[in-house]
Parts: sequence; C-alpha cells; structure tokens
Amino acid sequence: MKILVTGGAGYIGSHVVKQLGEAGGFDITVLDNLSTGFEDSVLYGKLVKADLSDFAFVERFLLDERFEAIIHFAASIVVPESVENPLKYYMNNTVNTTNLIRCAVASGVKSFVFSSTAAVYGEAASGVVTEESLLAPINPYGHSKLMSEQVLRDTVAAHNGFNVVVLRYFNVAGASMDARIGQRFPNATHLIKVACESACGKRQKMYIFGDDYPTNDGTCVRDYIHIEDLASAHLAALDYLKQGGRSDVFNCGYGRGYSVKEVVETVKKVSGVDFEAELAPRRAGDSSLLISNNQKILKTLEWKPKFDDLNLICKSAYEWEKSL
Repeated sequence: MKILVTGGAGYIGSHVVKQLGEAGGFDITVLDNLSTGFEDSVLYGKLVKADLSDFAFVERFLLDERFEAIIHFAASIVVPESVENPLKYYMNNTVNTTNLIRCAVASGVKSFVFSSTAAVYGEAASGVVTEESLLAPINPYGHSKLMSEQVLRDTVAAHNGFNVVVLRYFNVAGASMDARIGQRFPNATHLIKVACESACGKRQKMYIFGDDYPTNDGTCVRDYIHIEDLASAHLAALDYLKQGGRSDVFNCGYGRGYSVKEVVETVKKVSGVDFEAELAPRRAGDSSLLISNNQKILKTLEWKPKFDDLNLICKSAYEWEKSL
C-alpha cells in the first residue's frame, strides 16, 4: 500500500511510521514541515519537507504520487495556545485539512485515517463518553478538529469510494518500548511529559492547574493511553478500511481515568525522585473529567491494547526523558 503520513516526524506520527515500517507491505512517504517534528524520528520511508498551507504544492504532490491511503496527523495541538491564538488553530487544523481532503479526493485516495481528539466532547455530563456523546468543545483546538470531522463526514457522503476512520485520542503518553523514539515536543504541556522533565531536573518544578474540580481529589481526571497502543490502532484502522469497512469514528483510550495528582505520584514512584509540584490556578480550556468508553473500537477493529498500565506508561516516558 502506498501511503502518505502527514506530520509523520512528530510524536504520534513517528510511532505509527515505525509500526508501518516494521509491519512491512507499505510504501511510506512522510510529509512534515518539521516545526515540531524531528527528521531523525522518521525511521522508515521517505521524508518530504513541506507545509500543508502550500495548497499548490499539496495538490500537485498528491496528483503526482497517487497515494492509496493517507494518515493525517499534522496539526497544532496545545489547548491553552488555541485559546490565546485561535486563528492559528483554525487555519492549520481546519483550513489546511480541508484542502488536504479536497486533494485526496481529486487524486483518488481511497482510505483516510484522521487524527482527532477527545477535546471534541468538551465538558461531558457524565465524564465518560461514547462516540455518540454530545459534541461540545470548550476550546478552539477541539472546535478546529470537530470542524475537520464534519468536512470528512460530508465528503464521504458525497464521494463513493472515499472512506474514513476518525480516531479520537484521549491522553497519549509514553515512548516506544525499544526506546528508539518518544515525545520531544518543545515546551510540552502534556502532564506525563512535564512530570518526567521535572523528575529529570529539566524543570525546577511543575504546576498542578487547579484542585477545585468536582473529582475525588479536586484535580482533572484523564484517560491515558500508551503511544504504542495508539499507534497500533492506526494500523488496525487501515486494515479495517482495506477489508471494506465503512467510514466510522472510534474513541482511542483504555476506559479508565487517573487524576493529575495520581499521575504525579506515579511518576515520582517510577523515577524515585520527589520533585516539586506546585498548585496553580485553573488553566483555560480544561475539562474536569474525560474518560473513553472504548467498547466500539474493541468490538469493531482488530485492536487489543497491550500496555494498559499507568506505571508502565510513566516508566517508559521517564526512561525516554532520561535518554534525551
């Protein structure tokens, strides 16, 4: 299968490219502007340095290459930044994605796997969401992804032969189990990454943003998924589409949640370092509780998580952080 992976030099994209390369049977091209990705994280395939905002290039490139499938990661992903600079998120995540979809249809792409987010659910009433739960983002990042999902739905309805799997990620963490690649996103805001940087002495301290949420210990609760399991979900999605599966949406999580304080304590335990975690005011755009109901992906795709263990997730992230 001839496949294009946009944003394939980034954290999640590079792990998917690694698994595609190890699986064999894929002719892989990575398209990345390297704004937050790294060339040496691309372990398989060919890297093309380009930006999706160059519409003329994207159109010509897809027509010339004639890919069978696209996995689309390239996006801006920092929630607080999206609140401060929403236009960046709507341009990069929605406008550029819409053009990529247009070019994909025009060039005959059959399978499209889209990197979405649990942020599309916003502040869910129960905190546990299925794919049919109310979609009500509370930040521009979530809105920008939801808009792209709508573009994909409408495009599928209008174009026979164009099939899409949307994967809504919950909180992704950890590093590859062979420690070859991991999270290198600059100025990271992801909790486990920040905690591991603190444990390694790269930060003097970290912050817990709010302890007055309606949760057991007052801090936000999230569903954390190991990067290896999330990456394998993309291969399962591709196989599903190849086998004739219809367009669909799937939550990618483990179906359980951990609070910020629980995660901080776990990183302290696996690292053996009692770093400082200072309480700070709430952060704009954060929901109190967000956990996946993952029954649909378990029943529909050939996907079985292997690393559903917070200690393992935090330990792999910490070992990777120490190696940087």
